Amino acid sequence: MATASRRSKSKNINPATALKDIIFSNQVFPFVLTFFVLGLLFVLFRMKGVELDYKITSVNKDIERVTLDNKELKAKKARLLSVKRLRKMAGKYGLKQPRQKQIIVLPD
Repeated sequence: MATASRRSKSKNINPATALKDIIFSNQVFPFVLTFFVLGLLFVLFRMKGVELDYKITSVNKDIERVTLDNKELKAKKARLLSVKRLRKMAGKYGLKQPRQKQIIVLPD
């Protein structure tokens, strides 16, 4: 009778303990550890990729903004250096066209 009760006690192993014994066995643990490390590396690389995508998007927006500013500045420069505006300013300050004697050609 005592042996029968011992057998029934040995068969009633806790499922959590059995799972722990299987996972941490010498045959399964290296695989579990390998998959865990690979999964962790995959997640880290994906996070780094997303972070770099955000940075690239930010830099591209900055490039577009600077390009637009550059175009606006070129347009402003063209307006300020227009012949019509310069003639108007020359008239405002009393400047006249130079005579032929006043023109000096500089050599290159």
